[in-house]
Amino acid sequence: MKELNSNKRSFLSKALGLLILLFLASQPLFAHDVVGELEKMSKTDAAILYLQLGFTHIIPLGFDHILFVLSLFLLSPKLKPVLWQATAFTVAHSITLGLAMFKVITPSPAIVEPIIALSIMYVALENILSPTLKKSRIGIVFLFGLVHGMGFANALGTLGLPQNSYLTSLIMFNVGVELGQLAVILSAFFLFGKWFGNKPYYRKAIVIPLSILITLLAGYWTVERLFF
Repeated sequence: MKELNSNKRSFLSKALGLLILLFLASQPLFAHDVVGELEKMSKTDAAILYLQLGFTHIIPLGFDHILFVLSLFLLSPKLKPVLWQATAFTVAHSITLGLAMFKVITPSPAIVEPIIALSIMYVALENILSPTLKKSRIGIVFLFGLVHGMGFANALGTLGLPQNSYLTSLIMFNVGVELGQLAVILSAFFLFGKWFGNKPYYRKAIVIPLSILITLLAGYWTVERLFF
């Protein structure tokens, strides 16, 4: 019975910790106090918590990152091409996320956030204007990934990391982000890529309309983040 009660308390502690972290991710005045409380957690519990936080930073909180990954998928709705792009994106954002969290670089949200919006608009426009996937896209995605990594770092930097498991929590946050992106890719594949990707109407009925909507939304975000 004591062991059961202990397991219940551990589960409730993790769940409560995640809820607090999610709520305070945009509350810089209190976030580091919460991280201070997390110093009392074991490294395993902290790792699980930051894995969850990385995932939720994409699904459901990272709507702009979801649209970027979706835009990568739309032009060539097969798993192999989009996974190559996702790999380049992952390597790039892992680099800048790590550099920022270890204070090697200090990205400014006022610069990074509009560029993230522009990156979404660029990829969506390319989907509209180019009927086929170009080899150059992997290089472009890598460059945009560097910027998105700075965006992840700004979000995680606001929240902070527990010092007793700094590197582990950082790695697990990044893994959570990757799992979130993979969930977006697989969802898009099974929702429409698998069934309609080879249809002659796929580009006209799915790629172009969705890319136009994404372009408009990303354009709005760009203006909003630059001037408001």
